[in-house]
Amino acid sequence: MFAAYFDCPGGPENLYMKEVMKPDPGEGEVLVKVSASALNRADLLQRRGKYPPPQGASDILGLEAAGSVAGLGPGCAGRWKSGDAVMALLSGGGQAQYVTVPEGLLMPIPKDMTFIQAAAIPEAWLTAFQLLHFVGKVQEGERVLIHAGASGVGMAAIQLVRLAKAIPIVTAGSQDKLEATAKAGAAAGFNYKNEDFSEKVLEFTQGSGVDIILDCVGASYWEKNLSCLSTDGRWIIYGLLSGGEVHGDLLARLLSKRASIHTSLLRSRDKEASRGYQQPFTQEVLPHFSPEASPRLQPLVDSVYPLHAIAEAHRAMEENRNIGKIVIEIPV
Repeated sequence: MFAAYFDCPGGPENLYMKEVMKPDPGEGEVLVKVSASALNRADLLQRRGKYPPPQGASDILGLEAAGSVAGLGPGCAGRWKSGDAVMALLSGGGQAQYVTVPEGLLMPIPKDMTFIQAAAIPEAWLTAFQLLHFVGKVQEGERVLIHAGASGVGMAAIQLVRLAKAIPIVTAGSQDKLEATAKAGAAAGFNYKNEDFSEKVLEFTQGSGVDIILDCVGASYWEKNLSCLSTDGRWIIYGLLSGGEVHGDLLARLLSKRASIHTSLLRSRDKEASRGYQQPFTQEVLPHFSPEASPRLQPLVDSVYPLHAIAEAHRAMEENRNIGKIVIEIPV
C-alpha cells in the first residue's frame, strides 16, 4: 500500500508517498480502507522529530481516517461488516491506503456525509468534546475563550460550546478567520495580532472574564490568559505552539484567582480512556451532524490535497493558511 512517509526528521520537503506493507488486523481489530485522512499539528511535530508516536503505534503519519471496512480480525464482536462507512481517531497510521483500528474505536459516518467531510471530524471534534466536557466540565451559560478559533479544534469547539448552551469567544490572526468563527457561532472574536485579547475579553464580559480557556498556544499567552480568567476559572492547555517556558509569577497570579490549570494530550491516552470519550460523543454529538438535526453541527474543510502532495499540505498548515481542516485524499 502507499503511505505518507519521511526517512529523517526535517522540513516538508522530506515527505513523500512510499510503498509499505499493508497491515493485518489483530485480535479485535478492523482493517479500514482509507479514503481520506486529515492533517494535524501533531503530524508537523512528528515530521520534525519532536512528537514520536506512542509505544506500539504506527510510525506512519495521520491521527484520523475515514473509509470503509475492508476486513475483520479474530475476536471481533460483529458490530461492523465489510463495506460499512466508518471513521476513527488514531494514534497513527491514518495517511495510508489501509489502517487497522480496534473495533470499539470506530464510529459510523453520519448519514449523507462524504469521506472528505468525515475525515475532518475525529481528531478535532473528539479533542474539543473531551476538553470541554471531561476536562473543563462546561456548564450552561459559561463563557469559553477558544484560542486558534479558526483551527479544526477551534471551529469544533465553537459549535460544541453552543450545543452546551454556553458562550464561545475566540482569538484568531486575521479578519477572514474571525468572520469564519462568527459564522460558526462565536459570540465575539479578537485579532491577537493587533488587539489585546485580554482587554477585549474583559470589556465583552463586563469585567467578569471567562470561565474556561482552551489554550493551544502556551507560554506567550499566560499573563493575558490569567488577566481575563474569572475567579475559579479553568485554564486548559492542550498545546504549546509558543513553547512551555514561563517567566514570571504565574503561581501567585493563579492563586489570586483561585483558578486551576488542566492539561490534556488525547494521542497518548490508552484505548480504554479514548473509548470513554468516544461513546458519549457518538451518542450525544454525532446525531447533530445529520441534515435534519437542530442545532446542526458541521465540520469545516478548508482544502483537500492528494496524498502525493502531502508536502504542500504541511506547508499550508505551517503558514497558518487554513480555516478549518486540511484533508488528505488517499488514492484508490
